[in-house]
Amino acid sequence: MINRIKIESYQVGLVFENRKLTKVLREGKHWIIGDKNVTIHEMNFPFQASFELNVLLENEVLSAMLEIVEVADNEIVLQFVNGNFKEVLTAGRYAFWRGIVKYEFRKVDLSKIYITENIAVNLLETVKLRPFVRKFMVASNDKALLFVNGTFTTELKSGTHYFWNNAITIDVKTIDMRQQQVEISGQELLTKDKAGLRINFFVRYQVVDILKALIENKDFEKQLYVLMQLALRAFVGGLTLDELLSKKDTIAHDIVTDVNSKVNELGLFISDAGIRDVILPGDMKEIMNQVLIAEKKAQANTIMRREETASTRSLLNTAKLMEENEMLWKLKEMEYVEKIADKIGEITISGSGNVIGQLKEIFVK
Repeated sequence: MINRIKIESYQVGLVFENRKLTKVLREGKHWIIGDKNVTIHEMNFPFQASFELNVLLENEVLSAMLEIVEVADNEIVLQFVNGNFKEVLTAGRYAFWRGIVKYEFRKVDLSKIYITENIAVNLLETVKLRPFVRKFMVASNDKALLFVNGTFTTELKSGTHYFWNNAITIDVKTIDMRQQQVEISGQELLTKDKAGLRINFFVRYQVVDILKALIENKDFEKQLYVLMQLALRAFVGGLTLDELLSKKDTIAHDIVTDVNSKVNELGLFISDAGIRDVILPGDMKEIMNQVLIAEKKAQANTIMRREETASTRSLLNTAKLMEENEMLWKLKEMEYVEKIADKIGEITISGSGNVIGQLKEIFVK
């Protein structure tokens, strides 16, 4: 049997006899004699072996024409064609034709988590490479801690962080570094004099030590809540109701000062705190209102008595002066007559004439 085979440009023909590669055909026309099988391969594409690649590479001609890339189980290889990213090669053995297309291969060790290879960020975001990458984002107002296999490793700054995706466990714990507020609402407390009331309390805080907050302490926010709750109870329990109401504006500062060392152990800093509301029960509120009304009445009576005393004293002083000085007495009479004359136009008494005129005549003489 004789067959004529034509090999075009950028093609390679492989001649098999009894499943064994016997000859490699280049561009041109070839005669095939005997019962042989010929497979034609395009050199513009990666070589696809129809038989075991190791067996085919025993042919020195074919081996010289191919570039072999071997990828281990814990590796991937990034394939670039003419400088552009093309494919991700997973574990296996690959063959590419030499001299036709410019290939570049970058090997990546997936057994580690840090991306130390020179790989652009935009490549890490491609669909083909994304399954092999873990991505964590830390906001501009946050800080983060990296834990590898449950062990703290390093602190991460704000930004986007990439790690290789493998069997190693990675956990990133973030924390907001801005000022925050915790509300301690509806606390039912007893004062020193056994008065029951409810208090709404607030605390503004900020994380200043992320290691203390996340590593040395668990649920630092809950711990802060309980710490301030207990401090509030202890402080209110040591004051009477009147003392509590009179010191309402300074209690928060005293409480913060008292718990400052414990708050530092949580990695926090308290910038402000205060009592928002003091809510009394209905009966207690009524009693307080009665007390307030009684106090205001007593104050009003005191003021009235004080004014009456001052007025009486002034009248007494005036009377003494008038008693000692007859002219002052006359002036006072004229003052009152003038006032009467201004208010009343005319008073007429039968048989006596105009009283106002008569009074004026008397004091003018």
